[in-house]
Amino acid sequence: MDLGHIPVIDQHAHNILKPEVACRYPYAAAFTESHNADIVNNHTPHSLCYRRSLRDMAALLDCEPTEEAILARRADLGLERLTELCMGAANLDMVLLDDGFLPDEILPLEWHQQFVPVQRLLRLEMVAENLLSQVETFDTFLEKFRAEIDPPPPGVVGFKSVVAYRTGLDIQPVLPEVAQASFYQLVEMRNNPSLQGKPLRLADKALIDFLLLQALEIAAKHNIPVQFHTGFGDPDLDLLKANPLYLRPLLEEYGHGAKIVLLHASYPYVREAGYLAFVYPQVYLDFGLAVPLLSISGMRSTLQMLLELTPTSKLMYSSDAHFIPELYYLGAKWGREVLGDVLEQAVSVGDLTSQEATDISVAVLQGNTHALYRLGNT
Repeated sequence: MDLGHIPVIDQHAHNILKPEVACRYPYAAAFTESHNADIVNNHTPHSLCYRRSLRDMAALLDCEPTEEAILARRADLGLERLTELCMGAANLDMVLLDDGFLPDEILPLEWHQQFVPVQRLLRLEMVAENLLSQVETFDTFLEKFRAEIDPPPPGVVGFKSVVAYRTGLDIQPVLPEVAQASFYQLVEMRNNPSLQGKPLRLADKALIDFLLLQALEIAAKHNIPVQFHTGFGDPDLDLLKANPLYLRPLLEEYGHGAKIVLLHASYPYVREAGYLAFVYPQVYLDFGLAVPLLSISGMRSTLQMLLELTPTSKLMYSSDAHFIPELYYLGAKWGREVLGDVLEQAVSVGDLTSQEATDISVAVLQGNTHALYRLGNT
């Protein structure tokens, strides 16, 4: 199935780096989750994704399929023209941006809006970290945290949590007095003269879990989704605790009915994610990052595994694009191609009719996201 004519809503992506920051990163750094220089420089260029992506970008940029030729062509174009080219070729209808990743190094949402309509995803841990550097009492901290997200700020259509990176997805109820004790420990740490000037990273399980349950309550109140990083990611992640099955108690007992989006196909916990979407009405999925970072066969098998159980009304496209504009294009290119291949196979074996496959392709690429985030109401 050729899905190139269908505009996509990218339901989870990140801002592009400022040019003065991007020049410090090797090109291959955008194609790996590793921060290790040896991996980035000596091994990522030998990944199937990278080799394929060089050919894809060379075709788009009309140059030789080498890193050197692509870098030269990028320099000739400049960032604005390159971004316009990539986002135009991606045929994007809208992008939902999480601007909490490297906030001091990225271009603002307004910069991106010259190329595509943008809505914002608010990273909850960043809200808490900003407040931790400002307030002295727990009551004030909690009051301000809730005020920051209730109601959600203008332009915010969803919340985002990176709890999987910080303390894992086994989120538990926490008594206020326990969260309060954690808060004052962090204040004491913040006020330590030896730590002055260093950014405060919230990694206390009790306080994070307490705040997330507060946020889930508010998300349910305003009927906005909460995205959770699940599955693979940067190396500071404990992959075992990024298994979405850890969320089951929250989904069963104390998630306040908030709609939950499991990002990245939860790879490699793909079938686990599909199961959760199959049995819990509030669970939705996307397949960003797995597409386009995996091999072609890996992308296909991931989407096939998701659709073994996942209702097609709960699956959404995203790119998880970051750093460079090329990833918006590559995500959209391979998202469409892999989805088309998998749906075509489903028709050939009798799971779907041709018309059903056509309808599903539109739903996955734009319709489900439009409905879940109520984008017609923004």
